[in-house]
Amino acid sequence: MPHDHHHIDENTGDTRLIWAVAVNLGLTVAQIVGGVLSGSLALIADALHNLSDAASLVIAFAARKIARKGATEAMTFGYGRAEVVAALINYTTLILLGLYLCYEAAMRLISPEGVDGWLVVIIAGIALVVDLVTAALTYAMSKDSVNIRAAFLHNLADALGSVAVILAGTLILLFDWRIVDPLVTFAIAGYILWMSFAEIGGVIRILMLGAPEDSDVTALLRDLRGIDGVRAIHHAHLWQMQENETALEAHVVLDEGRWPDADSIKAQLKSALARAGIHHSTLELECARHACNDAQVIGHS
Repeated sequence: MPHDHHHIDENTGDTRLIWAVAVNLGLTVAQIVGGVLSGSLALIADALHNLSDAASLVIAFAARKIARKGATEAMTFGYGRAEVVAALINYTTLILLGLYLCYEAAMRLISPEGVDGWLVVIIAGIALVVDLVTAALTYAMSKDSVNIRAAFLHNLADALGSVAVILAGTLILLFDWRIVDPLVTFAIAGYILWMSFAEIGGVIRILMLGAPEDSDVTALLRDLRGIDGVRAIHHAHLWQMQENETALEAHVVLDEGRWPDADSIKAQLKSALARAGIHHSTLELECARHACNDAQVIGHS
């Protein structure tokens, strides 16, 4: 459960995001104009995806700013989950975009149109360079934040989409295979949907107060029960407060006659949790004579 990453300075990260937004907006305009002039649906599809990239970066930037706000009486846990919400928004828009592109590609298969292969290749080549630059700007930050990772994957998909569009334009130039344009669009949409569905589950898990995916709750509770003086543990909840912050609350029943050692036992429990990467815990200690009756180990009855 611990997360050991190299963290990017907040101001440096903000500057990188601003530059990434700027280059993506400029590229989007160029791609849309080029797609209209060339008649390439694949290029317009890539442009729409690129526009969603710019939007995702704006959302990611805003979420980073909000997440830094401290806890208040109204928001006692703070605003850290703003980044998780931003990731959910970005993945949802990616899914909607992928479905829309599938529809447009199907319509193009039914009614094929001419495509200017040279213009497609040139603009998609420029797009590929910009996509790679944007991905480079956000790669390091994506390791620490599900929010930035969603934006980074937007751009990574865009880079692959640009490669696919270049391939489509080349095949149209060499063999006049116009059907490759909607087929490439299907491929771009398929990758977007596959990537989004693969990532959105983890985001939903955090928002649903799920335990970290790599956690073994049974083993963790067994280790805690193994501490001298602990008779039982119940009403346990393990969840992710934010992407990189795990919390636990539980009722801990002490062996009979060990109440005078409650403080030292609690300290041992906290140490064991810290070793497991859990630094936020709330433990309610109960003496054996007054412990909850028929209590569930996980959750509340």
